[in-house]
Amino acid sequence: MAAYSARGVHGQVVHHLGARIVGGEFTEGDTLDVRALGEQLDVSLTVMRESLKVLAGKGLIDARQKRGTFVRARSAWNLLDPDVIHWRTVGGDAARLLRDLADVRSIVEPAAARRAALRRTDADLAALDAALDAMARAQGDSAAAAEADAAFHRALLAATGNELLGRLDLLLEPGLRERDRLVHAHPAAGDPVPSHRAVVDAVRDRDAARAESAMHDLLAKSTEDLGLLTADDPADKA
Repeated sequence: MAAYSARGVHGQVVHHLGARIVGGEFTEGDTLDVRALGEQLDVSLTVMRESLKVLAGKGLIDARQKRGTFVRARSAWNLLDPDVIHWRTVGGDAARLLRDLADVRSIVEPAAARRAALRRTDADLAALDAALDAMARAQGDSAAAAEADAAFHRALLAATGNELLGRLDLLLEPGLRERDRLVHAHPAAGDPVPSHRAVVDAVRDRDAARAESAMHDLLAKSTEDLGLLTADDPADKA
């Protein structure tokens, strides 16, 4: 493998090794030969050790005396970590991740939309409208579309007036960003604005039942989008 440049070397090593672990090249209990990996990647032992500390913080690896550095069980991984989520999407586990995300959203977001309709402020509406405007401008730009969508859902949770619900963006946003990055890059992806605008209109009118229903419709559209990504996956069809 070609040598890394000095710029960003730690981050590159972290992403390289993290993707290999999450992708299954290294499995639970495997011992990592730190010196050999450093030689393979053409980086120093100092860089390797610092990079492994980052992976340990994400729950992927651990180190013990007499055993060395080894891969931890999947149950120990921080599955909410943005890097781990990204490595899952590029490592063949995207369908499972997106199904789990859709399940969580179906529990949280309709109830959040209902509460937002009852409790929203003018500032909340301004944030939702700004996110919609950004979404409309982002057509054809998957990165900008993902950012606008994240801003929308962040604003909706904040509009509930519940500080704990408002911080659920920490749970949902990393997965949403990966989902949107994949969906909006698909040539058959539809316009996300109408389904999101229906939620905002109901929240603006303080119509809790309609807001909840509109969010269910938005999630149904999201499920259709997920079908675009998995339609050609034989394992997923099975």
